[in-house]
Amino acid sequence: MSIDDIKGKVKEAFGDATGDESTKAEGKIDQAKSDLQDKANEVKDKAAEAFNDATDK
Repeated sequence: MSIDDIKGKVKEAFGDATGDESTKAEGKIDQAKSDLQDKANEVKDKAAEAFNDATDK
């Protein structure tokens, strides 16, 4: 869990508690961006690992 994911959860909870749909939506967007960044980093790491495995042979 990243800082951006936590910030998104806080924004979503704050928006939910105050009835502010805009803040709640921003929180969900922040969480989605964090998830996408995590997935992108995972793909990058796997690609680097595959490249290293291929060039080590």
